[in-house]
Amino acid sequence: MSSSNDPTLRDDLTALFVADEERNPVKAAQREMARPLPKRFYTDVAVVPVENGFGLSLDGKAVRTPARAALALPTLALAEAIAAEWRGQGEHINPATMPLTRMANTALDGVAAQMAQVAAEVAKFAGSDLICYRAGEPEALIAAQNAAWTPVLDFARDFLGARFNLAEGVMFVAQPEETLAAVARAIEDEAAKPDGAFRLTALHEMTALTGSVLIALALARGAETFERGWAAAHVDEDHQIRLWGADAEAQARRDIRLRDMRAAYEMYAALG
Repeated sequence: MSSSNDPTLRDDLTALFVADEERNPVKAAQREMARPLPKRFYTDVAVVPVENGFGLSLDGKAVRTPARAALALPTLALAEAIAAEWRGQGEHINPATMPLTRMANTALDGVAAQMAQVAAEVAKFAGSDLICYRAGEPEALIAAQNAAWTPVLDFARDFLGARFNLAEGVMFVAQPEETLAAVARAIEDEAAKPDGAFRLTALHEMTALTGSVLIALALARGAETFERGWAAAHVDEDHQIRLWGADAEAQARRDIRLRDMRAAYEMYAALG
């Protein structure tokens, strides 16, 4: 059996997870299908105490990030969830089935070193948030958007102190400076917590996958369930499916996004 200290195997695993950081999920899946996956080299996966939290060991050897940092997870719940991904691997190790591991690597190797920049990138979505752009017709789509998006706008008003301007169609509508500042403060508050790198990583993932920082914050604050938040991000797409039916390729892309979205939601929830 190969050892986790084998430099060739270590480099293979690093290349897989580093490549997966390129966040086009379809291209990531295509790369993973084309690349030979390394064989599983371990039997036992254990959660172990480490400095600043909890880590993982494979047959007694510590798991590290692609940048060779210690995999230090802030909560036992998150460590157990990531351990489950490693335990769930079959004959080969497939990063496509390990989104929590990927996000933990991102938090430790990337986000932690550039917290302000990542927070600003997430907050910037408030300037053109998905839920601010409404259809003018048909009535069924207007009703679906109102039902899914009004609760999120209510959350932004009541819990963030942010009131958003709405537009019909895709013409850009500017948001009040105080509204943008309120969202930025909410993101900065997340970043300021001891596990802020993990929170920012999860929020960035949910925001990028939905096109809405407001949906992401509503999910993080418990104002929306995962199912309602996911549905809110796909009101327009679901309307088209009802009219014209589902496309197999589009559904495959959506399934990949759903997997990553659920993992981001679960990562945030596991932080407590």
